[in-house]
Amino acid sequence: MTQPQQGGAPPAPAPAPAPEATRSAAGTAPVPRGRPAAQPRRTALAESADRLRAAATTEPGRLRIIGAVLAVLVVAFGAVTAWQMAERSAAADDVLHSSQPLSAGAADIYRSLADANTTASSGFLSGGQEPAATTQRYERDIRTAAAGLVRAAASAEPGSPSAATIVRLNTLLPEYKGLIERARANNRQGFPVGGAYLRTANDTMQREMLPAAQKLYESENQRLRADYADATPYPWPAIALGVLSLAALAWAQRRHYLRTNRVLNHGLVAATAACAIVLLWLVVGHGFARAGLESSYAHGVRSLNVLHDARIASLNARGNENLTLVSRGAETRKLADGTIEDAYDYAFQQDMKTLSEGLGKAEALADDRAGRQPVTAATGNMKVWQQRHRQARAADDDGNYQAALDKIIGSKADQPTGECFDSVDANLAKALDHEEHEFRQAAGDGLDAMTGLPVGAAVLAVMGAAGAVLGIGRRLSEYR
Repeated sequence: MTQPQQGGAPPAPAPAPAPEATRSAAGTAPVPRGRPAAQPRRTALAESADRLRAAATTEPGRLRIIGAVLAVLVVAFGAVTAWQMAERSAAADDVLHSSQPLSAGAADIYRSLADANTTASSGFLSGGQEPAATTQRYERDIRTAAAGLVRAAASAEPGSPSAATIVRLNTLLPEYKGLIERARANNRQGFPVGGAYLRTANDTMQREMLPAAQKLYESENQRLRADYADATPYPWPAIALGVLSLAALAWAQRRHYLRTNRVLNHGLVAATAACAIVLLWLVVGHGFARAGLESSYAHGVRSLNVLHDARIASLNARGNENLTLVSRGAETRKLADGTIEDAYDYAFQQDMKTLSEGLGKAEALADDRAGRQPVTAATGNMKVWQQRHRQARAADDDGNYQAALDKIIGSKADQPTGECFDSVDANLAKALDHEEHEFRQAAGDGLDAMTGLPVGAAVLAVMGAAGAVLGIGRRLSEYR
C-alpha cells in the first residue's frame, strides 16, 4: 500500500470555468468571447459621400463634378436673370399702361370737379337764365368726373383706402348736384336763398369732395412711385451669378488647357459665349431701360404733377373769385394782424400764389421750347388776370357792383378776368399734353429695351448649360 509523499507540493487546484465575457479597461459593456464586434450600419448618405470622394480622386470623376457645377451655375444665372427682368418688365409696363394713366385719371377727376364748381358759380353770376355754353360745360364736367370714378373703381382693390374714397365721392356727387340745382332754381326766381345754396354746394366741394379727390390722386401717385421702384433697381443677383458663371467657365477652360495642351473646347467656348451674351444683354438692356424710365419720371411725371397742381390752383382761384361776388361780404376771415377780409377773396389770393409757384416750377422743369412756351404764356395770362382782378375788387369796394361783375364775367370788350382764366387753363392743357407725350415716349423706350430679355436669357442659359455638359462629355469620352 503506497503512502502519500510527505512534504510534497499540494495538488493543483481545479481550473476555473472560463468567463463568458470580459470587460474592457474603460468599463464598457461585456463583449462575448470568441465573437467579432458588430459594425454599425452605415447610412446611404455616408456611402454616397464615400463614393463621391473616391470618384473625385480620379480625373473622370473630377470632370463629372466640374460639368455638373458649370451646368447648375449657368442654369441658375439664366433663371435668376429671367425672373428679375420679367418682374422689372412687368413693373415698367404697369408704369406706362396702368399706374400713370390712373394717376392722370385721378387728377382729371379733381380737375373736372373743380371746373364744375367754378362753372356753376359763373353761371349763377350770369343771372336767372345762365348761358347755354355754361350749362353744357358744367354738365360735361360732371359726366367726366362720374366716368373717371367708374374707371378708378374698376382698378381699385376691394377694401382698399382708394375704394372707400371712390365710394365717398360717388355718394357726394349727386348731393352736390342737387344743391346746385336748388341754387339755380331759386336764382331764376330771384330768391336770395339761391346764393346760400350755392355757398353750401361750394363748401361741400371744397371741404369734402376735393379733399377726397386729392386723396385719390395721391394714392394713385403712390402706386406709380411703387411701380417705378420695382422697375428701376439694378438686378445685382443676376449680374453676380453671370460674373461667377463666366469665371467658372474660364477656370474650367484653363484647367483643360493645362492638362491637355488643347487651346479650345468647343462646348465650353459655346457656354462662355452664351453667358457673355446674356450678361451683356442684361447690363446694357437694363441700363437703357433704367435711363428711359428715369427720364420719363424726371421730364414727364414730375412736370405732369406740377402742371396738374397749377391747373387745379387756377380752377380754385376762379371759383373763389366768382364766389367773392356771390357772397358779397357774407363770408369773412380774420387775419393774424386783426384785419378782416372777405373769405373768398383771401382764398383767391392764396390760390394765385400757389399758381404762380407752380408755373415757376413747371417752367424750370420743362426741357425744351415746346414745353416752356405754353407755361410762359400761362404766366403772362396770370399776371394780366391779377391786374384785372384788382380793378374788379376796387370797383366792388366803391359800391359799383355791376362794374365789378362785368370785369369778372363780362363781354370781351370789358376785358374780364374770365378771359385770362380761360387762357391760363388752355395753355396749361397744352403743356400737359406735351409732357404726357414726353412721358409716353421715354417710358415706352425704357419698356422696349427689356423686350425679349427674360425669354432670351432663359433660352441662352439652357444652350450654355448644354454646351458645358457636352464639352465636359467630349473630354470624358477620351477615358472610355
